[in-house]
Amino acid sequence: MKKHRWNITLALTVLLLGGGLLFLWQTGFFAAATSLEGIRAYIEEFSPYSQAVFFSVQLASVILAPIPSNITAAAGALLFGMWPAFLLTWAAVALGSLVVFCLARTLGQKFVERFVSEKVSERYLGLMKRKRDVFLCLVFLFPFFPDDIICILVP
Repeated sequence: MKKHRWNITLALTVLLLGGGLLFLWQTGFFAAATSLEGIRAYIEEFSPYSQAVFFSVQLASVILAPIPSNITAAAGALLFGMWPAFLLTWAAVALGSLVVFCLARTLGQKFVERFVSEKVSERYLGLMKRKRDVFLCLVFLFPFFPDDIICILVP
């Protein structure tokens, strides 16, 4: 039963991630992601659903690490104002972190090892064991910390 659940989870994950990447590629996100103005124009293009698209891009930036979430957050602040963009980003990051955490917990260590090198894993796992609560709070508070990697490692 556990192997069956693992296969279903992995298949759904690949399907959703592949679909998300295909959508972003077909709608021109990766071409727009070269500048703040490009991302702003990309998100604005989906009006009146711009906030939903912004939320989705921020969510994808947690699950698909190559998306520059700091640049997209800045574009959101230009489009919607600081507080609405902050709240949308916060909600997307919280949901995305939960998804990554659940995937890592469900799919196990083999899944984690495919995304995080052994060297990086050892470094952060050591820090988490010594200063777990403080370290985890700081990782999520400060930009440019590898919070996506930490969500994979925590389970």
